[in-house]
Amino acid sequence: MTTYVWDYLREYETERADILDAVETVFGSGRLVLGESVAGFEREFAGYHGAAHCVGLDNGTNAVKLALQALGVGPGDEVITVSNTAAPTVVAIDAVGATPVFVDVREEDFLMDTGQVAAAVTDRTRCLLPVHLYGQCADMGALGDIAARHGLAVLEDCAQAHGARQGDRLAGTFGDAAAFSFYPTKVLGAYGDGGAAITSDDEVARRLRRLRYYGMEERYYVVETPGHNSRLDEVQAEILRRKLGRLDSYTEARRAVARRYAEGLAGTGLVLPRVAPGNDHVYYVYVVRHPRRDAVLEALKARGIVLNVSYPWPVHTMSGFAHLGLSRGALPVTEALADEVFSLPMYPSLPPRTQETVIDALRDVLADLS
Repeated sequence: MTTYVWDYLREYETERADILDAVETVFGSGRLVLGESVAGFEREFAGYHGAAHCVGLDNGTNAVKLALQALGVGPGDEVITVSNTAAPTVVAIDAVGATPVFVDVREEDFLMDTGQVAAAVTDRTRCLLPVHLYGQCADMGALGDIAARHGLAVLEDCAQAHGARQGDRLAGTFGDAAAFSFYPTKVLGAYGDGGAAITSDDEVARRLRRLRYYGMEERYYVVETPGHNSRLDEVQAEILRRKLGRLDSYTEARRAVARRYAEGLAGTGLVLPRVAPGNDHVYYVYVVRHPRRDAVLEALKARGIVLNVSYPWPVHTMSGFAHLGLSRGALPVTEALADEVFSLPMYPSLPPRTQETVIDALRDVLADLS
């Protein structure tokens, strides 16, 4: 039985010398925490986005959490987001004491239905938190208009959208701040956990730097506002510096994989990813939809192919969020997707032969089910 989800070993073999040199650079530097590798990556990642500041953090969940805190979101506030996301988005909202308020997603691209956002705004709403899901941007023009009208902060969850564009702007450059994850599977992935937040607001950046370092700013042991230990590791930062220069080539490789899927699975009855107008998709994952998803996956499993589901349980249906009082039926599109979507293997070093194996098996299974 083979799980066809993600593998980094082929990429590592290609990049091994550079990755090991990154490790040696840090170990030989004499500085293992918040040294030149973190500072350099922050400069370069901010520069890639044309942002004034990048603050390196320990993971993507804390990037969302600390960014919310830096934007002034806390107990009693509401944050409008989606349930069709990885749970950490919502866990971070809960962690600052705020209440997540969910809107549904669109049938055509699974992104936040911005047409529902204005009606969800209350006098407690403090922030809009769109998720750039699967590798493309939510409608940031519409969200920006709503935020301006109601005086709301906008925090972009860019964990799945490094290098994605909407029009001529990169994901992460539309709102007041943006949160990124560098978990190994990401479009820009580390060799362990890592995260960052970017912003062009000097005060938000200053708060983020304090929050990641216990609440200290200049003098060790002098806490100005209680914070966290959420620093990006020097080794991961140096690896990310090296890989940032290859980000655009990773994206092109992912798009080539996506094109092969689109060609190989045309006419099979699968709903293939749709790119929203004005978007450039980076295909963090390649999510397809079929009304008999479970039967498809079982038939593939019988052939030795095990695929992933992103995501089988909407956040609002999880027991950990039962206190929000949302039952099934509250978000019909999100709930339908949870029953019908699954992910095909997607990573830059995916061998074409492996991809063809999956395509051929899928075509056979779907023909048998039709």
